[in-house]
Amino acid sequence: MKNETAPAGSLKRHMGLKASNTISNTIIYILLVIMSIVWLIPFICIVLQSFRVESTWQVGYVIPKQWGWKNYIDLWHTDFKKWYLNTLIIALVTAVIQTVIVLCMSYTLSRFRFKLRKPLMQFMLILGMFPGMLTMIILYRVLKDLGLTQANAVPGLILVYVASSGMGYYVSKGFFDTIPKSLDEAARVDGATRAQVLYKIILPLAKPIVIYTILTAFMAPWGDFVFARYISFGTSAGMNVAVGMYNWLNLDQIGQCYTRFCAGGVIVAIPVTILFMCLQKYYVEGVTGGAVKG
Repeated sequence: MKNETAPAGSLKRHMGLKASNTISNTIIYILLVIMSIVWLIPFICIVLQSFRVESTWQVGYVIPKQWGWKNYIDLWHTDFKKWYLNTLIIALVTAVIQTVIVLCMSYTLSRFRFKLRKPLMQFMLILGMFPGMLTMIILYRVLKDLGLTQANAVPGLILVYVASSGMGYYVSKGFFDTIPKSLDEAARVDGATRAQVLYKIILPLAKPIVIYTILTAFMAPWGDFVFARYISFGTSAGMNVAVGMYNWLNLDQIGQCYTRFCAGGVIVAIPVTILFMCLQKYYVEGVTGGAVKG
Protein backbone atom coordinates (compact mmCIF):
# COMPACT_ATOMS: atom_id res chain seq x y z
CA MET A 1 0.00 0.00 0.00
CA LYS A 2 2.89 2.37 0.78
CA ASN A 3 4.49 1.69 -2.60
CA GLU A 4 1.27 2.78 -4.39
CA THR A 5 0.81 6.05 -2.53
CA ALA A 6 4.48 7.16 -2.67
CA PRO A 7 4.53 7.99 -6.41
CA ALA A 8 1.18 9.79 -6.10
CA GLY A 9 2.47 11.95 -3.23
CA SER A 10 5.68 12.74 -5.10
CA LEU A 11 3.66 13.74 -8.18
CA LYS A 12 1.47 16.05 -6.10
CA ARG A 13 4.51 17.70 -4.54
CA HIS A 14 6.06 18.18 -7.99
CA MET A 15 2.86 19.71 -9.37
CA GLY A 16 2.53 21.95 -6.32
CA LEU A 17 6.13 23.15 -6.69
CA LYS A 18 5.61 23.80 -10.41
CA ALA A 19 2.42 25.77 -9.74
CA SER A 20 4.19 27.80 -7.04
CA ASN A 21 7.07 28.63 -9.40
CA THR A 22 4.61 29.64 -12.12
CA ILE A 23 2.74 31.97 -9.78
CA SER A 24 5.94 33.56 -8.42
CA ASN A 25 7.35 34.05 -11.95
CA THR A 26 4.07 35.61 -13.09
CA ILE A 27 4.12 38.08 -10.19
CA ILE A 28 7.75 38.96 -10.92
CA TYR A 29 7.02 39.54 -14.61
CA ILE A 30 4.03 41.73 -13.79
CA LEU A 31 6.14 43.83 -11.41
CA LEU A 32 8.90 44.16 -14.02
CA VAL A 33 6.39 45.25 -16.67
CA ILE A 34 4.91 47.86 -14.31
CA MET A 35 8.39 49.15 -13.40
CA SER A 36 9.33 49.33 -17.09
CA ILE A 37 6.21 51.32 -17.92
CA VAL A 38 6.82 53.75 -15.05
CA TRP A 39 10.47 54.11 -16.10
CA LEU A 40 9.62 54.69 -19.78
CA ILE A 41 6.80 57.21 -19.30
CA PRO A 42 9.09 60.26 -18.89
CA PHE A 43 11.10 59.32 -21.97
CA ILE A 44 7.96 58.79 -24.03
CA CYS A 45 6.68 62.20 -22.92
CA ILE A 46 9.96 63.85 -23.96
CA VAL A 47 9.83 62.23 -27.39
CA LEU A 48 6.22 63.31 -27.92
CA GLN A 49 6.93 66.86 -26.78
CA SER A 50 9.87 67.09 -29.17
CA PHE A 51 7.44 66.74 -32.11
CA ARG A 52 4.99 69.39 -30.81
CA VAL A 53 4.96 72.47 -33.04
CA GLU A 54 1.78 74.34 -32.04
CA SER A 55 3.53 75.83 -28.98
CA THR A 56 7.05 76.00 -27.58
CA TRP A 57 5.86 76.50 -23.99
CA GLN A 58 5.14 73.82 -21.41
CA VAL A 59 1.53 72.64 -21.76
CA GLY A 60 -0.81 70.46 -19.76
CA TYR A 61 -1.14 67.66 -22.30
CA VAL A 62 1.27 65.06 -23.66
CA ILE A 63 0.11 64.16 -27.17
CA PRO A 64 0.81 67.05 -29.56
CA LYS A 65 -2.04 68.67 -31.47
CA GLN A 66 0.27 69.46 -34.37
CA TRP A 67 3.21 67.26 -35.30
CA GLY A 68 6.39 68.28 -37.09
CA TRP A 69 10.19 68.30 -37.29
CA LYS A 70 10.54 72.02 -36.59
CA ASN A 71 12.19 71.59 -33.18
CA TYR A 72 14.84 69.27 -34.60
CA ILE A 73 15.51 71.64 -37.50
CA ASP A 74 15.78 74.63 -35.17
CA LEU A 75 18.47 72.83 -33.16
CA TRP A 76 20.99 73.19 -35.96
CA HIS A 77 20.51 76.96 -36.02
CA THR A 78 21.77 77.22 -32.44
CA ASP A 79 25.02 76.35 -30.66
CA PHE A 80 23.71 72.81 -30.13
CA LYS A 81 25.94 71.37 -32.86
CA LYS A 82 29.00 72.88 -31.19
CA TRP A 83 27.98 71.47 -27.80
CA TYR A 84 27.28 68.09 -29.37
CA LEU A 85 30.68 68.03 -31.08
CA ASN A 86 32.41 68.99 -27.82
CA THR A 87 30.63 66.18 -25.99
CA LEU A 88 31.46 63.67 -28.72
CA ILE A 89 35.14 64.61 -28.70
CA ILE A 90 35.33 64.42 -24.90
CA ALA A 91 33.55 61.05 -24.76
CA LEU A 92 35.54 59.42 -27.57
CA VAL A 93 38.97 60.59 -26.40
CA THR A 94 38.15 59.67 -22.80
CA ALA A 95 36.87 56.23 -23.84
CA VAL A 96 40.06 55.42 -25.76
CA ILE A 97 42.58 56.68 -23.18
CA GLN A 98 40.68 55.41 -20.15
CA THR A 99 40.17 51.96 -21.68
CA VAL A 100 43.90 51.61 -22.38
CA ILE A 101 44.85 52.72 -18.86
CA VAL A 102 42.27 50.52 -17.12
CA LEU A 103 43.13 47.39 -19.10
CA CYS A 104 46.88 47.85 -18.60
CA MET A 105 46.44 48.46 -14.88
CA SER A 106 44.09 45.50 -14.52
CA TYR A 107 46.43 43.17 -16.39
CA THR A 108 49.39 44.31 -14.30
CA LEU A 109 47.62 43.77 -10.99
CA SER A 110 46.22 40.43 -12.14
CA ARG A 111 49.41 38.88 -13.52
CA PHE A 112 52.36 40.51 -11.77
CA ARG A 113 53.44 39.98 -8.18
CA PHE A 114 55.52 42.79 -6.71
CA LYS A 115 56.09 44.57 -3.43
CA LEU A 116 53.35 46.95 -2.31
CA ARG A 117 50.91 45.37 -4.77
CA LYS A 118 48.22 44.74 -2.17
CA PRO A 119 48.77 48.05 -0.35
CA LEU A 120 48.47 49.83 -3.70
CA MET A 121 45.17 48.08 -4.45
CA GLN A 122 43.87 48.86 -0.97
CA PHE A 123 44.97 52.49 -1.24
CA MET A 124 43.15 52.95 -4.56
CA LEU A 125 40.08 51.22 -3.16
CA ILE A 126 39.98 53.51 -0.12
CA LEU A 127 40.72 56.60 -2.21
CA GLY A 128 37.84 55.75 -4.52
CA MET A 129 35.40 55.86 -1.60
CA PHE A 130 35.78 59.62 -1.26
CA PRO A 131 33.27 61.56 -3.38
CA GLY A 132 34.67 63.50 -6.30
CA MET A 133 32.92 66.64 -5.06
CA LEU A 134 35.68 67.04 -2.47
CA THR A 135 38.23 67.76 -5.20
CA MET A 136 36.18 70.15 -7.33
CA ILE A 137 37.60 73.37 -5.88
CA ILE A 138 41.25 72.37 -6.18
CA LEU A 139 40.68 70.88 -9.64
CA TYR A 140 39.11 74.13 -10.78
CA ARG A 141 42.07 76.14 -9.48
CA VAL A 142 44.55 73.83 -11.22
CA LEU A 143 42.66 73.92 -14.51
CA LYS A 144 42.24 77.68 -14.31
CA ASP A 145 45.98 78.13 -13.79
CA LEU A 146 46.58 75.94 -16.85
CA GLY A 147 44.04 77.91 -18.91
CA LEU A 148 41.73 74.90 -19.32
CA THR A 149 38.42 76.41 -18.20
CA GLN A 150 35.55 78.23 -19.92
CA ALA A 151 36.35 78.37 -23.67
CA ASN A 152 39.15 75.79 -23.26
CA ALA A 153 37.14 73.46 -21.03
CA VAL A 154 37.15 70.53 -23.48
CA PRO A 155 40.80 69.48 -22.94
CA GLY A 156 40.39 70.27 -19.25
CA LEU A 157 37.46 67.88 -18.94
CA ILE A 158 39.34 65.17 -20.82
CA LEU A 159 42.32 65.59 -18.48
CA VAL A 160 40.14 65.24 -15.39
CA TYR A 161 38.17 62.25 -16.71
CA VAL A 162 41.28 60.21 -17.59
CA ALA A 163 43.47 61.30 -14.65
CA SER A 164 42.20 58.68 -12.21
CA SER A 165 41.34 55.96 -14.73
CA GLY A 166 43.64 53.40 -13.15
CA MET A 167 41.50 53.34 -10.02
CA GLY A 168 38.69 51.67 -11.97
CA TYR A 169 40.55 48.39 -12.31
CA TYR A 170 38.24 46.31 -10.07
CA VAL A 171 35.91 44.68 -12.61
CA SER A 172 38.53 44.24 -15.33
CA LYS A 173 41.03 42.67 -12.93
CA GLY A 174 38.40 40.22 -11.74
CA PHE A 175 37.78 39.17 -15.34
CA PHE A 176 41.50 38.77 -16.08
CA ASP A 177 41.83 36.59 -12.98
CA THR A 178 39.45 34.07 -14.57
CA ILE A 179 41.75 33.59 -17.60
CA PRO A 180 44.30 30.80 -16.91
CA LYS A 181 47.84 32.02 -16.38
CA SER A 182 49.09 28.97 -18.25
CA LEU A 183 48.23 30.79 -21.49
CA ASP A 184 50.61 33.60 -20.55
CA GLU A 185 53.34 31.13 -19.62
CA ALA A 186 52.99 29.19 -22.88
CA ALA A 187 53.20 32.39 -24.92
CA ARG A 188 56.23 33.57 -22.95
CA VAL A 189 57.98 30.25 -23.62
CA ASP A 190 57.34 30.78 -27.34
CA GLY A 191 59.09 34.15 -27.12
CA ALA A 192 56.16 36.56 -26.81
CA THR A 193 56.63 39.77 -24.89
CA ARG A 194 54.27 40.91 -22.15
CA ALA A 195 52.68 43.41 -24.53
CA GLN A 196 52.14 40.70 -27.15
CA VAL A 197 50.58 38.42 -24.54
CA LEU A 198 48.13 41.13 -23.54
CA TYR A 199 47.31 42.24 -27.08
CA LYS A 200 47.22 38.92 -28.94
CA ILE A 201 46.08 36.44 -26.28
CA ILE A 202 44.38 38.06 -23.29
CA LEU A 203 42.34 40.81 -24.96
CA PRO A 204 40.72 38.52 -27.58
CA LEU A 205 39.59 36.26 -24.73
CA ALA A 206 38.47 39.27 -22.69
CA LYS A 207 36.24 40.85 -25.35
CA PRO A 208 33.26 41.30 -22.97
CA ILE A 209 35.29 43.23 -20.41
CA VAL A 210 36.92 45.36 -23.11
CA ILE A 211 33.52 46.39 -24.45
CA TYR A 212 32.23 46.94 -20.92
CA THR A 213 35.16 49.24 -20.18
CA ILE A 214 34.66 51.19 -23.40
CA LEU A 215 30.94 51.65 -22.74
CA THR A 216 31.38 52.85 -19.17
CA ALA A 217 34.25 55.15 -20.17
CA PHE A 218 32.10 56.64 -22.95
CA MET A 219 28.86 57.08 -21.03
CA ALA A 220 30.31 58.85 -18.00
CA PRO A 221 31.54 62.01 -19.82
CA TRP A 222 28.66 61.85 -22.29
CA GLY A 223 26.12 62.53 -19.55
CA ASP A 224 28.23 64.57 -17.14
CA PHE A 225 26.73 67.86 -16.01
CA VAL A 226 27.96 68.83 -12.55
CA PHE A 227 31.69 69.13 -13.13
CA ALA A 228 31.28 70.25 -16.75
CA ARG A 229 29.10 73.16 -15.63
CA TYR A 230 31.62 73.99 -12.92
CA ILE A 231 34.48 74.70 -15.34
CA SER A 232 32.75 75.56 -18.66
CA PHE A 233 30.58 78.45 -17.52
CA GLY A 234 30.40 81.84 -19.17
CA THR A 235 31.05 80.93 -22.80
CA SER A 236 29.26 78.62 -25.19
CA ALA A 237 32.43 77.50 -26.97
CA GLY A 238 33.60 75.20 -24.17
CA MET A 239 30.25 73.78 -23.03
CA ASN A 240 29.16 70.21 -23.46
CA VAL A 241 25.63 69.41 -24.53
CA ALA A 242 24.27 68.96 -21.00
CA VAL A 243 25.48 72.37 -19.81
CA GLY A 244 24.43 74.15 -22.98
CA MET A 245 20.93 72.71 -22.98
CA TYR A 246 20.50 73.48 -19.30
CA ASN A 247 20.76 77.17 -20.12
CA TRP A 248 17.60 76.82 -22.22
CA LEU A 249 15.67 76.10 -19.04
CA ASN A 250 16.25 79.56 -17.60
CA LEU A 251 13.11 81.56 -16.93
CA ASP A 252 13.87 83.97 -19.77
CA GLN A 253 14.38 81.19 -22.36
CA ILE A 254 12.19 78.24 -21.38
CA GLY A 255 9.14 79.72 -23.09
CA GLN A 256 10.87 79.63 -26.48
CA CYS A 257 13.13 76.61 -25.95
CA TYR A 258 11.20 73.93 -24.06
CA THR A 259 10.23 71.78 -27.07
CA ARG A 260 13.67 72.39 -28.59
CA PHE A 261 15.17 71.16 -25.31
CA CYS A 262 13.12 67.96 -25.60
CA ALA A 263 14.33 67.44 -29.18
CA GLY A 264 17.93 67.92 -28.06
CA GLY A 265 17.43 65.40 -25.27
CA VAL A 266 16.23 62.80 -27.78
CA ILE A 267 19.25 63.34 -30.03
CA VAL A 268 21.64 63.10 -27.09
CA ALA A 269 20.07 59.82 -25.97
CA ILE A 270 20.23 58.14 -29.39
CA PRO A 271 23.98 57.23 -29.54
CA VAL A 272 24.12 55.73 -26.04
CA THR A 273 20.87 53.85 -26.59
CA ILE A 274 22.09 52.32 -29.85
CA LEU A 275 25.46 51.39 -28.34
CA PHE A 276 23.91 49.77 -25.30
CA MET A 277 21.31 47.82 -27.30
CA CYS A 278 23.90 46.50 -29.75
CA LEU A 279 26.49 45.63 -27.09
CA GLN A 280 24.21 44.67 -24.20
CA LYS A 281 25.27 41.02 -24.36
CA TYR A 282 28.94 41.86 -23.88
CA TYR A 283 28.11 44.45 -21.22
CA VAL A 284 26.32 41.86 -19.07
CA GLU A 285 29.06 39.27 -19.63
CA GLY A 286 31.69 41.80 -18.62
CA VAL A 287 29.92 42.69 -15.38
CA THR A 288 29.17 39.09 -14.37
CA GLY A 289 32.58 37.77 -15.47
CA GLY A 290 34.44 40.48 -13.60
CA ALA A 291 32.49 39.80 -10.42
CA VAL A 292 33.60 36.15 -10.18
CA LYS A 293 37.02 36.82 -8.65
CA GLY A 294 38.54 39.90 -7.03
